[in-house]
Amino acid sequence: MNQPFSTPKLKRAPLLPYLLMAPTLFFVALFTVWPTVLSIYQSFFRQRLNLACFREPLFVGLDNYATLFADDRFHNVAQNTLIYALGTVPAGIVLGFLFALLVNRSLRGIGWARLAFFHPALLPMVSAATIWKFFFTPDYGLFNSSLRFLGYSGPENWTGHPNLALLSIMIVALWKNAGYYMLFYLAGLQNLPADVYEAAALDGATGWQTLWRITFPLLRRTTVFISTIAFIDAFRTVDHIFVLTGGGPSRASTVILYYLWQIRFENQNIGMAATLTILFVAILLVFTITNFWVSERQEA
Repeated sequence: MNQPFSTPKLKRAPLLPYLLMAPTLFFVALFTVWPTVLSIYQSFFRQRLNLACFREPLFVGLDNYATLFADDRFHNVAQNTLIYALGTVPAGIVLGFLFALLVNRSLRGIGWARLAFFHPALLPMVSAATIWKFFFTPDYGLFNSSLRFLGYSGPENWTGHPNLALLSIMIVALWKNAGYYMLFYLAGLQNLPADVYEAAALDGATGWQTLWRITFPLLRRTTVFISTIAFIDAFRTVDHIFVLTGGGPSRASTVILYYLWQIRFENQNIGMAATLTILFVAILLVFTITNFWVSERQEA
């Protein structure tokens, strides 16, 4: 007797994974997606809360973007941000890698050395800037005292000199972040396969050859991750600028995020602040995607 035809039962998707993801998706939508969409919308309007004639939003299309790119102050800020990123990102990565190589040893008391390198990363940026403010003090600061001891009497006001203010905040950022990057490199070094190094030693490879041809390639993904977070961190620098320089002198140490704060909260220019926010997000998004894309192509 023929069996009646029956359709296969579809398996119901389990609800637990979606329930676990729901809180994260909610907060991402609330604090990331919605503010981004709102900023895109506001960037097409002119609105200034401190001027009675511009308190109501007025649609201006792409005028805010044209005004921003034609502004000499924005050019100066963009240049400062680029110098800051180029000065802190590569140097921070190199220092983090060197620190990791130094503490990746089985020695007595090596844990204290690791703690010493990593400790600045535990401090809030405001606290770190307060500590370094004493170092940069014109009269009795550690930097100027050391220079006078060596017989050099140069510019003494580090945070007030147009050519030294940006360098000062870069030094603080490197001191604080290098130990943080070291932690990722140290984890990567301790998970590298030991048999590869044993084979290289049997083949007579020198220390530099081992470092350049084995360690660097095996840590490529770690470097991509660190370079991404270092670049993002360079663009969201703002805390220690408030403490050390206030963006001065004459905007010599003003970077994009600090400039964004000035436009939004000092000038109360909603439309221009939204425009700068979209540009800010676009730069970080393009860099992150490009960084991972280039890395994947190199490994393919």
